[in-house]
Amino acid sequence: MGLKRCVGGLLEALRGAGGGGGGALKIWLLRHAESEWNAAERWQGHGDPPLSEAGRIEAGNRASSLARRVSGDRPVAVFSSDLRRAVETAAFVTRSLGGQATLVSALRELDVGRWTGLRRKEIEAQDPELLVAFEAGKPDVRPGGGETRGEIRIRVRAAVETLAAAQPDSDLLLVVHLGVIRALVLGAEPENLELRVTNLEQVRQFAQGSDGNS
Repeated sequence: MGLKRCVGGLLEALRGAGGGGGGALKIWLLRHAESEWNAAERWQGHGDPPLSEAGRIEAGNRASSLARRVSGDRPVAVFSSDLRRAVETAAFVTRSLGGQATLVSALRELDVGRWTGLRRKEIEAQDPELLVAFEAGKPDVRPGGGETRGEIRIRVRAAVETLAAAQPDSDLLLVVHLGVIRALVLGAEPENLELRVTNLEQVRQFAQGSDGNS
């Protein structure tokens, strides 16, 4: 499938293998294709639904063009969240790009706790005040008792720093989730299978300007 399953301690191992802080020239961020829960408008978090039939078809149809877009003069190292919707998307892309995707649990979506698998109206009925606070964008709110926005920012930025340091001669392609991309790119709201590009310096600047403020 063009996938390489990571084991516990992957990021620690990469830290030991990595060089200095130069990082990748480009960091490509690809939101996974439509999942079954996307189609059903269910909140996913760390839930693990597969791609929908429409998502698989679109990923297959667009894999070649996505691979061409991220290809350049430098090799591309592919990393993916270990949740199934990202894993399946990464498999389509690596078939066209070549190589393997390494799965990294630190690239998972924001954990929404007990809201996982629910529709918004169900969440609103269960936790109306907490939902309002979460949707206001406060960094310290725990959706469904899960993970705060501040915590996902720390988690995914640390992962990106480590992966970039371990791949000093490569660009990165990260196949991830909406919450992960929001934590890395100011104002990002990508659709399924939409690419965004950033670099380590931009990620660091966003971190300095956003932590604790929104």
